[in-house]
Amino acid sequence: MAAMDSVRAARLLKGVRDAALSGHRPPVDPRPVIEESWSRVLRRGVDPDRDVRARLLSLEELEERRRTSPLAEVLPELRRGLVSIADAAQHIMVVADTEGRILWREGAPAVLRMADSHGFELGADWRESMVGTNGVGTPLVARRPVQVFSAEHFVRTHHNWTCAGSPVTDPRDGRLIGVVDVSGPLDTMHPATLALVNSVTRLAEAELRTRHLSTLDRLRTTAVPLLAGIPGRAVVVDGNGWTAAVTGMAPTGRLALPKSFGPGRTWLPSLGSCQVDPLPGGWLLRPDDTDGTTAGASAVVVLDLSSPRHPTVSVSGEAGSWTHELTPRHAELLYLLAVAPAGRTASALAGELFGDAGRAVTVRAELSRVRRYLAGLLDGRPYRFREGTDVRVILPQDPADLLPQSLASTVVRARRGERG
Repeated sequence: MAAMDSVRAARLLKGVRDAALSGHRPPVDPRPVIEESWSRVLRRGVDPDRDVRARLLSLEELEERRRTSPLAEVLPELRRGLVSIADAAQHIMVVADTEGRILWREGAPAVLRMADSHGFELGADWRESMVGTNGVGTPLVARRPVQVFSAEHFVRTHHNWTCAGSPVTDPRDGRLIGVVDVSGPLDTMHPATLALVNSVTRLAEAELRTRHLSTLDRLRTTAVPLLAGIPGRAVVVDGNGWTAAVTGMAPTGRLALPKSFGPGRTWLPSLGSCQVDPLPGGWLLRPDDTDGTTAGASAVVVLDLSSPRHPTVSVSGEAGSWTHELTPRHAELLYLLAVAPAGRTASALAGELFGDAGRAVTVRAELSRVRRYLAGLLDGRPYRFREGTDVRVILPQDPADLLPQSLASTVVRARRGERG
């Protein structure tokens, strides 16, 4: 019965895909995440009827990416949670980096051989812009778990395959570090696969968080006696800005550090001008006694969204300049505030982001994190950039590339070239 249901579903999806590609009205609408993906890959010229493959990574390149990937730290956790289940279900587990390159691949030998015939092999490039809608590349763009079933794959030769992928985020800095996918033949599909993959990736993120807390504890044992002998204000942070110990000032969970950070004098929005000295596993920051915690009324804020994968915010003013790479959610929030100078309430922002104005508490929590690195530049009730702040937004060359993971109505309209 399940096999018959899979066959019927595949046949229906083929009709949906064929209608969408020919410009006709489909018998049913594709799921929004799939429709958005099809639109992206059509714009990029992916051939729906031709299997195109990029050069595989060399063995040396593969090993170097494995060595430097944070995913290597949690590979045992992923194997424990997925490999045995994938093997029994005639599936394989695939782990890819943020560029969609397959770094690890394990599971049923017969399915591994089938994957080879699709080019789903070690070192292969499975970005959405290369091979179309799929369980590796599409979650990387959408930044959420995605199951791709049969003809939901954009390229026709992948239609006898089903994939469920979930992005992995590093809790130390909030950055995307890769994607975990479970894939297999169409007739082995199970509706719970996506939930399983998502659960295991969350366990992997929890393991990274536990490792980080242990590292922070070791830094704290060095920091506490050091700070006892320092007059005035000082704080010790790890390489990602997480606070290990403070003296002479209120404690904070994390300081946002700029991308280029090192010993010497620097300026941070939350501390002002300060002296930076290296420590084993972190930094000692000693702020000047003058109050420099805000960028000033004449600050220029540049929200650079030109690169869909690397949005940044830059602040410059009398106290100095500073650039911070944004998470997708923070980029989304700052864009919604930048295009609404009069401001938006937490409820209005929640309605935009989640389609549920009742999730205002979640919005407030996120904006409290944003204010850690935009101290003095954001007001509340409603949330908006402070009066006198010069806010500039750099958009992608193609409007359709604006915040591709966002479902906020304002962003969707802007991607379509609509105003208001």
